[in-house]
Amino acid sequence: MHIAEGFLPPLHAAAWGAASAPFVVHGVRALTREVKANPESTLLLGASGAFTFVLSALKIPSVTGSCSHPTGTGLGAILFRPPVMAVLGTITLLFQALLLAHGGLTTLGANVFSMAISGPWAGYGTYLLLRRTGAPLMVSVFFGAFVADLSTYCVTSVQLALAFPDPATGVAGALAKFGGIFALTQIPLAISEGLLTVLVMRLLSQSSKADLLRLGVLKGARAAGTQSGAAAEVAR
Repeated sequence: MHIAEGFLPPLHAAAWGAASAPFVVHGVRALTREVKANPESTLLLGASGAFTFVLSALKIPSVTGSCSHPTGTGLGAILFRPPVMAVLGTITLLFQALLLAHGGLTTLGANVFSMAISGPWAGYGTYLLLRRTGAPLMVSVFFGAFVADLSTYCVTSVQLALAFPDPATGVAGALAKFGGIFALTQIPLAISEGLLTVLVMRLLSQSSKADLLRLGVLKGARAAGTQSGAAAEVAR
């Protein structure tokens, strides 16, 4: 992750694009509602997108046709929920493909699904679960960012395994191979990203406390355990 331009077979690239499209469309609607309802969120949205862009541009060579790097999606998912992060992540991946030759246009759908959709949902789910069980905010933030990063590479491993099954052991063997190679670099990166996201959240809790209160990160997060609160979380 990112999977390089032209690396996936055309049918796989098209299928992942089709799978990603509904999430991005939903995210555009969620982002539009957020900006209309809270114009003051614009700066924090921009900061979340920039955080993702910078971290995910720090690539380390890994599996042929791919690379390892932090993702930066956990922060935006915690602040604005995964649908919004799907849009921010897609914009990030598009600009990186066009300006940095990082990823590609034909593989954009696959990269969006792993980094901008799967990662944010897995990370936010982990964060929300920990908060509802009484875990401290920063512990929840750490594991949310950690899981968002690591789950991205689990999905990328599945994508590569489906496209390039092992001749002897099939998809399962390829998945073990790709996942094992990614793990060497990605587990330390996920830990580092978790720690960095905690640091950023601490800074935001001092400089943007009003925004974090409004978003429910600093106040009311533990009260989200009711059914109505859960429905509101998912809707956002």
